[in-house]
Amino acid sequence: MSLIHPITAAERAAVLTLNNAHAVETSLLDEAKLARMLDEAFLATRIGEVDAFLIVFDEKAEYDSPNFEWFRTRYPSFVYVDRIVTGAQARGKGYARSLYQDLFEKAAARGHERVVCEVNFDPPNPVSDAFHAALGFVDVGRQLLQGSGKTVRYLSKNIPS
Repeated sequence: MSLIHPITAAERAAVLTLNNAHAVETSLLDEAKLARMLDEAFLATRIGEVDAFLIVFDEKAEYDSPNFEWFRTRYPSFVYVDRIVTGAQARGKGYARSLYQDLFEKAAARGHERVVCEVNFDPPNPVSDAFHAALGFVDVGRQLLQGSGKTVRYLSKNIPS
């Protein structure tokens, strides 16, 4: 039996709580924005009752993130990891890696050859940097996000289709 399940309406409150506990790394959401994101997602999955979750868009998504737009102007086809969060009690169990492996398989099955994401560069996020490097992501750009004072690194990983 798979550990990974789709995020349904029943888990939305738990996803919102876990996301907002990590808003420095992701960004703060309210119920309405989370609902729109889940409706538009290429993939929205969780492990457990929401010990960890992943929300991903493809290039066709109606999504207004400056990070998503950065990739859309550079790549004709991609899947964009908007957020992946693991709760403190679930760390070290391989959940984030499992969610990514599931994403790689599903993206490849639908003809995608590239998975992209961003990681905070300033303020730094060394744990995420190391995790994404171990999965084979490479640095493809940087951007200072207007109004936030935050700089992000853009990462990409080619996946076999």
